[in-house]
Amino acid sequence: MFARKKIPAGTQILEYEGKRITNEEADELESADPDNPYHTFFFMISAGMIIDGNQDGNDARWINHSCEPNCETEEDENGERVFVLAMRDIARGEELTFDYGLVIEGRKTAKLKAQYACFCGAPSCRGTMLALTRRSKKTS
Repeated sequence: MFARKKIPAGTQILEYEGKRITNEEADELESADPDNPYHTFFFMISAGMIIDGNQDGNDARWINHSCEPNCETEEDENGERVFVLAMRDIARGEELTFDYGLVIEGRKTAKLKAQYACFCGAPSCRGTMLALTRRSKKTS
């Protein structure tokens, strides 16, 4: 998805829309891409539901991941709606991106990271769309 005009930093660009489903319903759904079972349009929200952009979704579902994004997502005060905001000024014609920061339970193995590979090409690309994990510091 690309900017049709210059977008100033802080602009609320659009809402991530789609049908609200439970985790159980999401687990039962087929992938949006049969050739890639890890491809979905799911967006987990803090209200305990998932927005399925593949059902009743809008163009927000086409915003790609980047490890150096120009957009971020923000929930409303109830944790029920998600909006895409410009993190910085975005030039006309520039691709809109945000860091998916996918959260998967369990150990982040090389195989798991490869299933969610990132090809954003950013200098700081971490090679996966999975969220960074924080290592706990040892205290003396």
